[in-house]
Amino acid sequence: MRLATVAALFLLLILPRPAAAATQAVIEKELSVLTYNVEGLPWPVRSDRGEALKAIGRHLGELRAKGQEPDVVLIQEAFRDEIRDLVRLSGYPHVSRGPKRKQRDPALLDKPSNFKRGKYWRKGEGLGKWRSSGLYILSKYPIETRRSHAFRYCAGFDCLANKGVMLVGIRLPGAPTVIDVANTHMNARKASRVPRTRTFRAHNLQADELKRFVAVAHDRAAPLIVGGDFNIRKSPDRYNYMFEDYDFDVASEYCKRHAAIAACAVKVSMDGDAPWLDTQDLIGSTAGEAASIWPIEIQALFDGKAGPALSDHDGLLVRFRIRWPRYEAPQVVELP
Repeated sequence: MRLATVAALFLLLILPRPAAAATQAVIEKELSVLTYNVEGLPWPVRSDRGEALKAIGRHLGELRAKGQEPDVVLIQEAFRDEIRDLVRLSGYPHVSRGPKRKQRDPALLDKPSNFKRGKYWRKGEGLGKWRSSGLYILSKYPIETRRSHAFRYCAGFDCLANKGVMLVGIRLPGAPTVIDVANTHMNARKASRVPRTRTFRAHNLQADELKRFVAVAHDRAAPLIVGGDFNIRKSPDRYNYMFEDYDFDVASEYCKRHAAIAACAVKVSMDGDAPWLDTQDLIGSTAGEAASIWPIEIQALFDGKAGPALSDHDGLLVRFRIRWPRYEAPQVVELP
């Protein structure tokens, strides 16, 4: 054995070895989420909706056959029996349903509310729940966890449906955590047929319930996406109460306000100072303790251009980029 080699081995034995510095690797994934109020209202409120719901399912199935489907679909107003046909025809392998008709939950508020329930029984209040929440989540990736909450407070004819929020944990291949995705449908204004002050109060209470439920059900390590029909169109008061003090980035507002740095491909109209108030349908996100998340594309589906118009709402699709930092020890290099 050469003298130099012996000396090198001797030094390795007697000298302290420096601690291996961790090197940071990054995992990146993309996830596209569609929110779509499918107008699946029952007769006599709406008629001839059955075939439109089936057509929605067929179109989603056609997109899946081409590999162009949204990764996750959030559905609202799924009240009709033909929703089963929509789900079957779409071909999504993983399906979760929101609060059913008989589900009842506590309000989850910080303090009791003096909101009198059942005040306008001629407008549907206090008559029980005639329909479920109408919420579904379809996913191409496995759904590992499911939780839901039925709103305790409501106003007018909205009270006939068991509106609420659902949250699922979706597992992307190779991702170190699930992606938490929530879907909701909140109290309407004019359609509820009671005074606007009452619908505003009910909407605020539902916002409080939604945020508290998500805080309890959400895995803080995971990135969070929330979408649905928030019923905030042309109502800055509703929007501000819902989002102003919430650590949450509405995708359209994020892309508009950070246009210079967001690198977000916007393929929908963003005219005006607050285009997020031009629609009822929103999707947004918040980072997890272990991952960052931001929108990189916004577009419409089922708007008569990108897919047939089959509801009184367009579909809104947002594509997100999700990034996890991960630390790995460096490889050991052996001396000759």
